[in-house]
Amino acid sequence: MGYSVAASHAKGKCATDRIFGANGAAVKAALEVGKSYVTNATIGAILDDEEKLSCLPTVEQVYRSLSMNDIIAYAPIAGLPAFLTAAIDLNFADHRPDGYVEAVATSGGSGGIHHTIWNYTELGDTVLTSDWFWGPYRVLCQDMLRKLDTYTLFDEQLNFNLDAFEKKVANLLAVQKSLVVIINSPAHNPTGYSLTDSEWSAVLDVAKRLTKDPNKRLTFLVDVAYIDYAGERNAARSFMSQFSNLPKNILTVFSTSMSKGYTMYGQRVGAMIGLSSDKDVIQEFADINQYTSRATWSNINRGVQQLLATIYEDKNLLAKVDSERALLYQMIRERADLFMNEAKEAKLHMLPYIAGFFLTIPAKNPEAVCAELAKDYIFAVPLAKGIRVAVCAVPKAKMVGFATKMAQAIRITE
Repeated sequence: MGYSVAASHAKGKCATDRIFGANGAAVKAALEVGKSYVTNATIGAILDDEEKLSCLPTVEQVYRSLSMNDIIAYAPIAGLPAFLTAAIDLNFADHRPDGYVEAVATSGGSGGIHHTIWNYTELGDTVLTSDWFWGPYRVLCQDMLRKLDTYTLFDEQLNFNLDAFEKKVANLLAVQKSLVVIINSPAHNPTGYSLTDSEWSAVLDVAKRLTKDPNKRLTFLVDVAYIDYAGERNAARSFMSQFSNLPKNILTVFSTSMSKGYTMYGQRVGAMIGLSSDKDVIQEFADINQYTSRATWSNINRGVQQLLATIYEDKNLLAKVDSERALLYQMIRERADLFMNEAKEAKLHMLPYIAGFFLTIPAKNPEAVCAELAKDYIFAVPLAKGIRVAVCAVPKAKMVGFATKMAQAIRITE
């Protein structure tokens, strides 16, 4: 490294994003040989069968009907009150847990993750998540001078690995007072896995057992960015009821996003929703996270907050959005089913997919597999231990033969 004027904690930072890198390669190939010959399974956004970015029609209609004042005016630091009410109610649906609840507007789901790490861990602490995870979790931790550790997500039967989870939580709580545990479910990125209600129950039992010492604090960060594509609204949220009346040294934060559920990716609007059995903990949650918002982005896009409030307050509009989203969910489901059925025939081992934008295939040499696929103008994202396929972005016609070629590429590179 050459001459630097950066602060010591900033020197050497450089984020090379594998997702955008893989997408860039796909875009370049499409320019060279034609889009029809290229399969781009890198994009974490819903593309229709013409490979155009999908937007829910009612969302577009309501957004275009907003007054210019609603679009350009500042929003309160915490968020528009009507938006926060809508975010809370839509997050829980019919499964709102007992306890005190507050919400703070954030810059997409990432903003809620940022605030939770910053405000509920100490400098140098370690945050815990599963060994299959969304890469920016590590970037967020490292940028805030924290570390990220992982537990093995699946056991040998490809169920949630409760033993591995418990051991890592116990080990970390033995050496630090506070622990943030990130669980991305339902419709996990990158595997598409969702914890069952009984698995959630076991996770919460572990947390209660390991935090009996009141000096130990655990914060669950439940990343629900993909929940609106995880199945029927209430079925996907049934696990949330179990977070009722947890000990006051266990805080739950649900990180929500309008990027996926409302197809407003680039508008960067989400909410972090805090739940606790203790009133003081939730007042503190509202206070400190508003403060951190002021110290980072100040306030959030007012127009999209008003968009959600408008849809939520008109049950006809809400029903239309739900109906339109259900069509997108079904489209993604059909693509995933096609891939999984073909994978079974090709004897391609994949991690359990329940729902969501992505599925994952384990591989010993992911970079080599992706390079082999690229020879056929098929582009996916290489992870540390496998390949992520964005079923949300690949039309059904291009999904045919994908799993078979993936199996062939793995055999060639192993």
